[in-house]
Amino acid sequence: MGLQAYRPITPAQRQKTTEDYDQITTKKPMKSLIASKKQQAGRNNQGRITVRHRGGGVKRHYRIITYKLPQNLAFTVEEIEYDPNRSARIARVKDENGVYYYVIADTKMTKGTKFKTGEEVEVETSNRMPLENIPVGTFVYAVELQPGKGAQMVRAAGASAQLMAKEGAYATLKMPSGEVRKVLVKCEASIGTVSNVQHQNVKIGSAGRKRRKGIRPTVRGVVMNAADHPHGGGDGGRHGSGKAPRTPWGQLTLGYRTRRNKKTNKMIVRSRHEGKRR
Repeated sequence: MGLQAYRPITPAQRQKTTEDYDQITTKKPMKSLIASKKQQAGRNNQGRITVRHRGGGVKRHYRIITYKLPQNLAFTVEEIEYDPNRSARIARVKDENGVYYYVIADTKMTKGTKFKTGEEVEVETSNRMPLENIPVGTFVYAVELQPGKGAQMVRAAGASAQLMAKEGAYATLKMPSGEVRKVLVKCEASIGTVSNVQHQNVKIGSAGRKRRKGIRPTVRGVVMNAADHPHGGGDGGRHGSGKAPRTPWGQLTLGYRTRRNKKTNKMIVRSRHEGKRR
């Protein structure tokens, strides 16, 4: 899997790159596994903007992904598909009973690939099993946080976590962010690395492409008026030198820690912030 560049016949195409989609095997999603998706444009149920710079974009259908597959079954990959709602590729799989599912595809999945779920399955790529049955040093993805709840961690394109140790009821994982944390050994994970590893290297190239993704323009605070932003105002000189960067409403940002769930601090062995806990 690589990136596709373009002939530099315009300023945008000089920089733009796209994924080559060589892993995709079909353009038609299964109708029974898609759902309508309403455009929220960054607004909550009261109509107020809670996420700025959102709106427009092409219409999308949501692909219903199964994060908790049935146990002790064998699955066959029918198709590898593009999902506009996530960075990773998805696989359309069929189980022994003829039931179809969408799952997150890994780098080794191709049309016809077979994998299994359960506690007694072989330690092979794409197989899904509890962490207690996976050897130390193995790279995994789609990891559960609570047994039986389904995959919640390590689902983005190119992501994988390494199983570092197992001690008692807990397994130690090194996350893609560099954080080392404990997870119950009863939690399930799939063996391998999430597909589409080149996603992070794609260059958007043009403003129009960003708009089609549903992302509206962002304006810097230093070019605004003083009434509109704490960084605004002035005569064109330096703005707010020596002051901490802030949001339009005066909240500290760029390094200001916003993590609220302190209950899981005890599960973090080493933080991704140079050994500091959030």
